[in-house]
Amino acid sequence: MTTVKGFTFAARSAGIRKSGRLDLGLIFSATPARCAGVFTTNKVQAAPILVSAPRVAAGLCQAVLVNSGNANACTGETGLRDAERCGRLVAEQLGIDEQLVAVASTGVIGQPLPMPLLEKAIPDLPDGLSADTVSDVATAIMTTDSFSKLSSRQGGEGQVPYTVLGVAKGAGMIHPNMATMLAFVVTDACVEPDFLRQALRQAVAGSFNIITVDRDTSTNDMVLIMANGEARNPELVSDTAAGQEFATLLREVLLDLAKMIVRDGEGATKLVHVQVSGAADADDARQVAYSVATSNLVKTAFFGEDANWGRIIAAVGYSGARVDPACIDICFDDVPVVQGGLGTGPEREAEATTVLKQAEFAVKINLGIGEAKAEYYTSDLTYEYIKINADYRT
Repeated sequence: MTTVKGFTFAARSAGIRKSGRLDLGLIFSATPARCAGVFTTNKVQAAPILVSAPRVAAGLCQAVLVNSGNANACTGETGLRDAERCGRLVAEQLGIDEQLVAVASTGVIGQPLPMPLLEKAIPDLPDGLSADTVSDVATAIMTTDSFSKLSSRQGGEGQVPYTVLGVAKGAGMIHPNMATMLAFVVTDACVEPDFLRQALRQAVAGSFNIITVDRDTSTNDMVLIMANGEARNPELVSDTAAGQEFATLLREVLLDLAKMIVRDGEGATKLVHVQVSGAADADDARQVAYSVATSNLVKTAFFGEDANWGRIIAAVGYSGARVDPACIDICFDDVPVVQGGLGTGPEREAEATTVLKQAEFAVKINLGIGEAKAEYYTSDLTYEYIKINADYRT
C-alpha cells in the first residue's frame, strides 16, 4: 500500500476483542492537517461522534484513535468522559493539543468502554507508528468484516504529485446517510478548507450514500479526511482542473471502499449494480434505484439466482416515482428480460439466470420517459446474514 507523506499508523490488541485480534488503531499526521467529516444521521449518536464532530468542524485534526469491539454508544455521561479520556491520553503521548484528536469506535452498543485496557494500551501506540502499517489499522477496525478495505490513488500528474489513501470498515447495518461504517482518508495534498469539505460531501454522495446491505443505519458512522499539505503542491481549489482531479480521485477511493463494503455484506454472495435510466428527473431515478436495491424480495431472488423480474418491476411500481409500465425495459447485464413492460420469454430468462450465477452483475432499468439516471450498489440477502446477526453478541 502506498505511503502518504507525513502520515504514520499503528495498531495493537488492547484486549477489547476476546479473540486477541488487533482492535485499536492510531492515525497520526506529523503536522496538524486540514480536515472534514461526515457523520451518522441517526438521532441516537455514540459518544465518539459527540466528541469528534465539533473538533472536526473546527477544521484541524492531527490524530485519530479508533477501536473495534465496543461502540461506546448509549453509555451516557460515562461514555462521553471515556471518549474524552481516550483522546486526552493520545494527545499526551504525542505531545499535541487534545482538540486535534478525533476518536471513533465500532462494535456492540450499550456497553461501557473497558478503560483499564485502553489506558494500558494507548501509551504503547506511538512507539509502533510507521508509514507502511496502514493495513494494520484497516484490520484493527474490522468487526463482522471478512476482509480489510483499503484504496489509494495518485494525483498531480505532470505537476507536484500527491496521494489519496483510504481505509474503511463495514459489512452489516449498511444503508445511506450513513451506515455502520467508518472510513478514514489521508492525503498529503494541500487542499483549500472549504473545497475539502465540498469534495468530501460530493464524494460521499457518490459512494457511501448509494450502497445498501440491510437498510439499517447505525449510531457511530464517520467519514473523516485529513489533508496535511506535505506534498507541497499549489493549494487545490474548486472550479479548477487540478481541483476537479482531486475531487475525482477522492470519489474513486470512496467508491472503491463502498463497493468493498457491499461485496463484504454480512453473508453476501453477490455485488449487484442497480442502474436506472430514462427517469423523468433525478429524484425519480433515485427513488427507483433505492426501491429495487432495498427490496428484500429482490435481494433474496439474487441469492437464489432467480431471474424473477416480476419482483423488480413491482419495486419500480411502488417506488413512488413516475412510471409508465408500457415503457419499462429491464436487463440483467445485457440480457433483456423485460421490454416495453412485457417479459421476453423463457429463453431470455434462462440466459439471465446464467448472469445471476456471477459474483457481480448489473440490473439495468430503463423507465423510458426521460433522461435522468441514478445508481445503487446492493447485495443479496442470505441465510448467513440471519445467522451472523442472530448471535452477534454471543
